[in-house]
Amino acid sequence: MVVIVTGGTFGIGRSITLELAGRGHEVVAFGIEARQVSSTAENAIPALREELERRGLEAHVMEADVSQAGDVQRVMEAALERHGRIDALVNNAAIGPLGTVLDTEEALWDRIMAVNLRGPYLCARAVLPHMIRQGGGVIVNVGSGAGYGKPNMAAYSTSKGGLHALTMALAYDHFRDHVRVNTVIPGGGGIVTGMSLGRTDGNPASFGRGAPGTAAGRVATGDDLARAVAFLLSDDAAVISGTVIDVGCFAHQGGPVPPARAA
Repeated sequence: MVVIVTGGTFGIGRSITLELAGRGHEVVAFGIEARQVSSTAENAIPALREELERRGLEAHVMEADVSQAGDVQRVMEAALERHGRIDALVNNAAIGPLGTVLDTEEALWDRIMAVNLRGPYLCARAVLPHMIRQGGGVIVNVGSGAGYGKPNMAAYSTSKGGLHALTMALAYDHFRDHVRVNTVIPGGGGIVTGMSLGRTDGNPASFGRGAPGTAAGRVATGDDLARAVAFLLSDDAAVISGTVIDVGCFAHQGGPVPPARAA
């Protein structure tokens, strides 16, 4: 299966790229090398290529901006040139600055929407004609519990809520085309991403402390989410479309109200 992974060079996306390549999929992963707002992810492609080589795996890794139609088209053309088809798309790329509507500037709001919502739209629009001609395909969107609304995440929550709605709309619209579309939500409080590091002290060792964890008795990891993605791409999920898989601990319900901020 030929799979395109957006934001596939760092954090959760990196885990997805490595997991799918390890399962024998032909992966085309891309991301931006420059650090984005509220994220520590940068210059990730060399390290990913080294890890792929260390594991004896192959994937085509590119630098491209998911919010730019020209970059998206370039990735699609590279996938088609190398593999002749596109079977699946994993929309993972996202940025997540914190803030209410009062302290989120217009330019930042627009950038969050461009990456988190315009990006999946552009990628879906680019791959769907190929999937339909081939007789089917799979799209997996990486959502967030914030998509149901969370404090101090006005723009990010809005973008992820829109992504959840886009998942369902795509699932309905392309049901007869045999294109399955689903959402996975990271949960469990322990998944390290450039976004999560950018929101905290930047220390991966700090993650998981005080997190509710999962039914497995530990926090969730990027590998856990990657395995859920792999399941949704597989024939074992042939009848599943328009659903949400929460990988963790009730992240889809938004979680408890946080304590009041110190004055």
